[in-house]
Amino acid sequence: MQKILVANRGEIALRVMRTAKKMGIKTVAVYSDVDAYMPFVKFADEAFCIGAAPSNQSYLLADKILEVAKACGADGIHPGYGFLSERASFSEACEKAGITFIGPSAYSIEIMGGKIGAKQAAKKYNVPMVPGTDTPLKDIAEARTIAKETGFPLLIKASAGGGGKGMRIVENEAELEEQMNAAKSEALASFGDDSVFIEKYVASPKHIEIQVLGDKHGNYVYLHERECSIQRRHQKLIEEAPSSCLTPEVRKAMGESAMNVARSCNYSGAGTVEFLVDDALHFYFLEMNTRLQVEHCVSEMITGIDLVEQQILAARGEKLSFTQEDIPMDGHAIELRVCAEDPQNNFLPDIGTLKKYEIPKGEGIRVDDGYEQGMEIPIYYDPMIAKLIAHAPTRNEAIEKLTKAINDFRIVGLETTLSFGKWAIHQPAFVEGKFDTHFVAKYFSPEKLITQNTLEAKAAAAAAIKALLMEQGAMELVESENSEWWSKR
Repeated sequence: MQKILVANRGEIALRVMRTAKKMGIKTVAVYSDVDAYMPFVKFADEAFCIGAAPSNQSYLLADKILEVAKACGADGIHPGYGFLSERASFSEACEKAGITFIGPSAYSIEIMGGKIGAKQAAKKYNVPMVPGTDTPLKDIAEARTIAKETGFPLLIKASAGGGGKGMRIVENEAELEEQMNAAKSEALASFGDDSVFIEKYVASPKHIEIQVLGDKHGNYVYLHERECSIQRRHQKLIEEAPSSCLTPEVRKAMGESAMNVARSCNYSGAGTVEFLVDDALHFYFLEMNTRLQVEHCVSEMITGIDLVEQQILAARGEKLSFTQEDIPMDGHAIELRVCAEDPQNNFLPDIGTLKKYEIPKGEGIRVDDGYEQGMEIPIYYDPMIAKLIAHAPTRNEAIEKLTKAINDFRIVGLETTLSFGKWAIHQPAFVEGKFDTHFVAKYFSPEKLITQNTLEAKAAAAAAIKALLMEQGAMELVESENSEWWSKR
């Protein structure tokens, strides 16, 4: 593989290109007109504009991207995450065009792309499942029958898609029909498919995922787990590796189950198997993401393994160069997604210009970003500005290091999740590792950030006054005790 086209934008495009260049592979950027001056465009060896800002006029144009790849002689396409990364049709189109898709086969994506199909495949390998159905519900009568078997509360979920769409919690039988119809309607509007199924609702779950790698020769390993329970609107905000709650025995069992999920669809490359974990550390298969995850960085930090490099090697048909026993677990890593969102306004996007943008630096600090000072965060795409990762020998040290990095991160011009991140990682529930996916709902309110910001402002003002008084005192002391030296200065 001599030249890779990266069919994405922002920080993930830049991150993929850096590994490709490290491997001696030329890179090609495709970009929308609003992204013309983005760092990933300037970093690439070649760059081509593929359309207007809306993603359906640029980054989702599979035919246009393939046309560019053929014209510039790219022999591989990396999809990043989002956009075309989990579209079986795009993987298949690349193969037909004679271009290597740096990701799993169309078959693997198709199997794992629907929650029902994924459950059916994984079930053959005895992967633990949440009680419920593994086929689409036919009608409300069947739903009532299943509900009596699983009990309430239960969860109605869309077979296709994710992000919390087409998902309804049902507390009792009286709500069942109304919530089922609402889930089906939302699923149809969001994914073009109104298929839904029922699962037992796990009331206080942790969201823990396992990073897997596979090659085209049937070899699999897992790179331990990531704790991803701190979310808003079913979207992750803070991730860490390893989890603070798993025992070595549960970690091994989850890792082996994750590899079995990968085997069930002949997976190759990097993928993530997601689980719900209850208070007793019973774990249940949720879904598989057939791509690189946003939070892959924390796995890289504790293992020292470059996951993009492994994706490229697997796509080239190379065997994994290490076994499960070779994979270390070095220290602890925590990631905060720095998004252009206002935590004091229900995390709504706060689009604007980066009037000031200075990233933190230091040992164990990593920033994956895609913007520079003076740039505008466009309204057309995900509002994530950067990923801030801290790595240290212990979890407590990682929390301390991340706190300092948040303090050193300078963003002026719009609201971000930095203040929320600082607040969250110092909550007793987080520090003790006793939290679940309801963390934000249980503990967070905008008033708590206002209080935090007010206290910090007062502390900063007091420190500034103290420093000024000390400086004045030192000057007076020098003037009175060594006036001759002072005058010479």
